[in-house]
Amino acid sequence: MADSQSSARSRADAGAPTAGVIHVRTRLTADFTVLANALAQRPGSAVTIGVAVYIASLPDGAPVSITALCAHFTEGEILVSRALRELEAAGYLERRRERLPTGQIRTRTYFYDVPGDSVPRPEPDPDPEGPSGPPSTREPDQRPATAAATAGPESTLADADPRAVAVLTALHRVDPRLLLSVREVARLAPAVSRWLTAGLGTVQIVKLLTEGLPDRFLTRPAGILAYRLREAPLPTAPISPPHRDERPVVLPFQTCDGCERAFRAPEPGRCRGCRSESRLHAAA
Repeated sequence: MADSQSSARSRADAGAPTAGVIHVRTRLTADFTVLANALAQRPGSAVTIGVAVYIASLPDGAPVSITALCAHFTEGEILVSRALRELEAAGYLERRRERLPTGQIRTRTYFYDVPGDSVPRPEPDPDPEGPSGPPSTREPDQRPATAAATAGPESTLADADPRAVAVLTALHRVDPRLLLSVREVARLAPAVSRWLTAGLGTVQIVKLLTEGLPDRFLTRPAGILAYRLREAPLPTAPISPPHRDERPVVLPFQTCDGCERAFRAPEPGRCRGCRSESRLHAAA
């Protein structure tokens, strides 16, 4: 009798776990990233770990601004901004403003595989923004104001009018180019507050700030908004007509002194019929 053949997978090794994950390892020779377990197994937000893994996999020079990360992830600006702040606080990420050989000022982002590793800092420029050097081009702080408003006591929006902040942070929903940084919102908020105090509604202010914008910005959007808030005459709030009571005046009932019929009149007396009869008798 022939031996029976089985296609079933052989029993696991005696040392294999009976529960939990079992890794199926594949040796990769290209397109892979080496990560420390301390980062991959970091307790806390899964979004923070996902952002860290994505940044670690990117080549040098790839953009990692809020806008670039939100274009890749489905999470919104608040969660992505919070993840960057957590990585920065843990020492995995560092942002530095450095002068390029051309004289321009750029913000460079350093990502560390192991927190605490340091990149040598360039010699500080005694006057990085002095008038003698070439004009500097700064990369704006890309943290959205909606996320940074809850960042803590260091937020520059602490003294700003919350209504003005809400108006400014809503502008990018009308025009995605109007994504403002925390400092820009804090700088523009007082002017928006003046418009609100003058009686303008939030919808009207958003319309005034977003209508007729150029197809291509030659400067930061905050500069265009500041110009409109500063140079444009303060719009007047629509004056609503005074409320008028259009209901007719209803006179009270009176009892006629002649026929004792009820009739409406401002004061007691005779009804119209009795007054007419009296005039006829007087004429006769």
